[in-house]
Amino acid sequence: MADHSLPIPPISQPEGHASSSRPKLYILDYGAGNVRSLANSIKKLGYEFEWIKDVSDFDKAEKLIFPGVGAFGQATASLRSSGLIHPLLDYIRSGRPYFGICIGMQMLFTTSTESPGAQGTGLIDYPISKFRAEGKTVPHMGWNNAWTAWSDQKGSETQEPDRGFSKDSDDYYFVHSYAAIIPPTANGADSSIAPFIHTLSRYGDETFVSSVRWKNVFGTQFHPEKSGKAGLEVLRKWLQAPIEAVSDAPSISTRQWRAENPNMTRREGKGPTNRIVACLDVRSNDAGDLVVTKGDQYDVREKDDTRGVRNLGKPVDLARRYYTEGADEICFLNITSFRSSALQDQPMLAVVRAAAETVFVPLTVGGGIKDTIDPDGTKHSALEVAGAYFRSGADKVSIGSEAVLAVEDMLARQQRGEPACTGQTGIETISEGYGSQAVVVSIDPKRVYYDTTRPNWIDEVPLAHRPCLIIGEKASTRTRDQELGKAWWYQCTISGGRAAKDIDVIQLAQGVEKLGAGELLLNSVDRDGSGLGFDLDLVRLVKQAVSIPVVASSGAGSVSDFEEVFRETGVEAALAAGIFHRSEVGIGEVKKGLEVKGMPIRREGM
Repeated sequence: MADHSLPIPPISQPEGHASSSRPKLYILDYGAGNVRSLANSIKKLGYEFEWIKDVSDFDKAEKLIFPGVGAFGQATASLRSSGLIHPLLDYIRSGRPYFGICIGMQMLFTTSTESPGAQGTGLIDYPISKFRAEGKTVPHMGWNNAWTAWSDQKGSETQEPDRGFSKDSDDYYFVHSYAAIIPPTANGADSSIAPFIHTLSRYGDETFVSSVRWKNVFGTQFHPEKSGKAGLEVLRKWLQAPIEAVSDAPSISTRQWRAENPNMTRREGKGPTNRIVACLDVRSNDAGDLVVTKGDQYDVREKDDTRGVRNLGKPVDLARRYYTEGADEICFLNITSFRSSALQDQPMLAVVRAAAETVFVPLTVGGGIKDTIDPDGTKHSALEVAGAYFRSGADKVSIGSEAVLAVEDMLARQQRGEPACTGQTGIETISEGYGSQAVVVSIDPKRVYYDTTRPNWIDEVPLAHRPCLIIGEKASTRTRDQELGKAWWYQCTISGGRAAKDIDVIQLAQGVEKLGAGELLLNSVDRDGSGLGFDLDLVRLVKQAVSIPVVASSGAGSVSDFEEVFRETGVEAALAAGIFHRSEVGIGEVKKGLEVKGMPIRREGM
């Protein structure tokens, strides 16, 4: 069961109580990840629910949802230690509807290479294994298509496939490193998993099971609660289906296996769409109100005599607007940090909680995710602070300055011949508790220039930083004419770009990946607010140095900038702030521009 030492704030029920004739819905929270988003989704759809609090609740449940993220072994151990594994099996075997989300679906399988020795329920006799990091990043993070694995047959005439609860035309949000992977030579009808497969998805050259359906059992590897309108529709159909209909899954005996996505436009590339992320820098203004702000080179104050903090709107209102416009993710960066207490007096917790009630795409929050001490001496670990944000509705936390300090310490330990990882950093503890996909590291590098017209200028460049050296004449950015006669490497900064450390962007990126980060948010102090386009050289350096997803940030000024960074670097996502806040460029406009260039995008909101 979940450790609610920091209680989940009560979730209000929808206006108008659900009909007493509706099946009693329960949610099993085993304590990992953001379950508040699922609760908010159910509330949005007008349904009531209860939490599974003890074994007796399984007997009361008429429909059951098991959501969550995290390690397979952690989930199985939690269920067994809390005495819930056998009641869960009894519930499923009773024929009552079961909906497993992400880890809740993987629990139906036998084993996972993620946690050797751990045993799932074994209801599906098939293993979970890790994606190969060949030609793609791991984890598989983003929006991907899920197509129905079987088409119905009537004699020689092919009928429309049984679509169940999802649609072939929709994209859903995935975030996982392990899956039920189908060998490329397998004929679905001959596989032991065949009767359970409902939809398939492709990531790189690997096909995996994105949802299962058999009798009373339904499960999705994707997160419907974070998949916008398409995901809410999946939840709605399952919630509305009468128990006997939910329990009636079709036989495969008269169906034909569909090994490839019937959507020809989605057969090319890696599979996921190009993600567009809207970022909101949140801080207090001079009156103490939380506002969304943006500046140039991280200076957020107005340029006139008033010098007040630039106010571009209220964070929750803007987040809702971007969700409606089709943003694939929302990122809140808290640049005020804490008031007096990391948890008891932290306005960003309320911001995330309110945003999660109406925004059904992934939410990332950053700023102050570290070990802290309250004025009264109470200590809070980074894991505890992150947990509070997850329980408030965040899906990922972003770590900035603390990541630089952690890698700096790692490099010093390696030089002394000591183990690189201590298991004590915020990245490590949060990754261990919630999975690597929950940890984003925000990197703020700036250029260190050298005059290449000077004799022996290369001797001035530290040996450790030469792997990320860029020569102006060879630069790939569209501003290369301004860099002629110069060379530079990318130095990492802390404290919002105000202090530099002797560590370069490649050292930091590879270091945090080793510590357990699952994604990188790559900013640029030089390009921030410039509108000159993304720093392609910087993005390419980092993208080639790591095997985890990278979000390009800083410098976007037009639709073509997004198209360029995706085309030239292969980055998974691109982020912007000011141009969206000031309505200079719209999210829908960006997506239409990408679509014209043949790049896959999520259509919702356009």
